[in-house]
Amino acid sequence: MPSSTELAPAAARDWITRWDRQQEIYLPDREDRFTALIDAVEAGTGRPDPLVVDLGCGPGSLAVRLLARLPQATVLAVDADPVTLSLGRSAYGDTPGLRFLDVDLRAAGWAARLGLDPGRAVDAVVSTTALHWLTAAELHELYHAVAGLLRPGGLFLDGDHLRLDEASAPVLARLDRVLEEREDHRRFPDGYPGREDWQQWWQAIAADPALAGKVAERERRAVGHHGPEGALLSVHAGALRAAGFAEVGTLWQRGSNRLLAAVR
Repeated sequence: MPSSTELAPAAARDWITRWDRQQEIYLPDREDRFTALIDAVEAGTGRPDPLVVDLGCGPGSLAVRLLARLPQATVLAVDADPVTLSLGRSAYGDTPGLRFLDVDLRAAGWAARLGLDPGRAVDAVVSTTALHWLTAAELHELYHAVAGLLRPGGLFLDGDHLRLDEASAPVLARLDRVLEEREDHRRFPDGYPGREDWQQWWQAIAADPALAGKVAERERRAVGHHGPEGALLSVHAGALRAAGFAEVGTLWQRGSNRLLAAVR
């Protein structure tokens, strides 16, 4: 039996369920985007047992969905947030093919910490709602490292809100935001009464004694967010091309919510 300060698997799964629900406030099409990304991994890697690296995995929401579809896959789920990693490990630690890794994508040489077998290149690198927090310089470094991990023809897939650049397309960027705001209002005309949001979820996590140590470690590491440049489609596309990817484009989209893809 877990002690009073150890998170039980059932409790971790409850926290992740709450995580998924609050994420859906900001991403009503979250499950559709997950499905599109996994479709692309399945069709694009061409094998039932792909090796996949999930960057900024959080509590493993994408990883477990991918393994449910492709149970022979291996997923290396990478994050630097001790709280969400703890939730994922407690909830899904016995999931075949899934391994959580505490790795900071901003640190030099992070790819070497994945523990890949010699001669086994990665088939796909994926991410959802994570990389927009990086700066343009960090994204350039990251995508060069990703290119070095992938086999020829391997896929990079990033599901995120990536917007048009107001500097180069001011009218379209404005319309993009207007359409998104109007659709959001049509879907949720009364707002989100009774729904736990991002800030409330983190406040609740901080009050759980079983996670106090992880919350303190998160604060010590200063896990946080950068400026807005990483939310621009042009920044990601430019960094991917600079890293040597042969093809870069959007595979699925609803407004600024898109699945950005690149082929090594």
